[in-house]
Parts: sequence; structure tokens; C-alpha cells
Amino acid sequence: MSNPSKLVLDRQDFPVRGLSRRGFLKRAGAAAVGAMLLPSAEAVAKSFSRERLLSFHNVNTDEEMNILCCPEQQYDARLLERLNYFLRDHHAEVSRPMDPALLDLLFAVSVFTGSNGTFKIISAYRSPETNSWLRKISHGVAEHSMHIEGKAVDIRMTDVDTHTIRRVGLALQQGGVGYYPRHDFVHLDTGDVRSW
Repeated sequence: MSNPSKLVLDRQDFPVRGLSRRGFLKRAGAAAVGAMLLPSAEAVAKSFSRERLLSFHNVNTDEEMNILCCPEQQYDARLLERLNYFLRDHHAEVSRPMDPALLDLLFAVSVFTGSNGTFKIISAYRSPETNSWLRKISHGVAEHSMHIEGKAVDIRMTDVDTHTIRRVGLALQQGGVGYYPRHDFVHLDTGDVRSW
């Protein structure tokens, strides 16, 4: 694996769905504690006060990326550019700016699942052309997919089952959660709260 990239940390008011990042983390913590995913509010606060290494493996390109994250702090623009490329449409070899709130969401999933494993990226950004092509050959691909907007990832984790990822995503209430048990992945996005 490559060396982790450290994020530049300097502010606490990064907007996430109308909330500050601090507000997002407090809301996520309350939701997870309410859903019995963590034992106490104290455990939640402690989890979010530390840096956490997020490891990613893109199953389509076989690339890996590690990101050292700490909540409530701003992401470095160079790191986001690298992440955009990592999450690119591998069919068309094009990328776009991804919603930084996805990193916050994946951080929260990592904390609330207790994972030390790797996020397996099944799909992230899709160009409109790739999305149209997938709609023709596949069932269940949305015409106005959040993947096109750079606001969605399809994942599995090396040390957490997809059913648990789904439960955590639903408890966090930070966007869409789609569960695909036959294909062993979960769709997470930063759009409207909904599930399927």
C-alpha cells in the first residue's frame, strides 16, 4: 500500500448537507448511539477526536489509496484531486470533483462499524455516457444517478459484512443507502435521505 496522505487541518465549518462538519459528526454520533451501534456518547466523541486511517482499493483498476483523516477539519485540495482521480470512471478514464462529504460519510461508517479494514470501491464517479451504457446492459441503474454528480460510491469492506454497512448507513441518515446482497455491495450517497 502507498503511504497515507495527511489532510490539512484548519477549520471546523465545512458544509455537509446544510450542517457544519462538527454538526454532521454530532448528528451521526447521536444517530448511531440511538441505533445501538456504539455503546455511549462518550465512545462516539472519543472516536471522532482521533485521526483514522481510511484504506481504499479500487476493484476495477486495482489501485490503492490511504487517507489519514481527522474529523471536523478541512480537506487538502491536492488530496481531493488525488481522490477524484482514484474514484474516476474507469470505463471512460475521466474524473470529476467528488463531494467531500463522501469522505465524512465513509469516516463515520468506519468508526461505527469498528473497521480497520479496507473499503473496496466497486463504483464511484460515472460519466453520463457510462451511466447510459450501464442502464442498457444492467438492471437497477438510475437515469439520474448520484454517481454522475460525484456524490455516490458503491462499496464493500474487507472486515465488515454488507448487511452491517447498510444498517450503519441507514442509522447515519446522511443520504441514500442501497443494499445489493446478491452482488455483495452497498451504495452510499450524499443526496436525499432514502433507501432501497
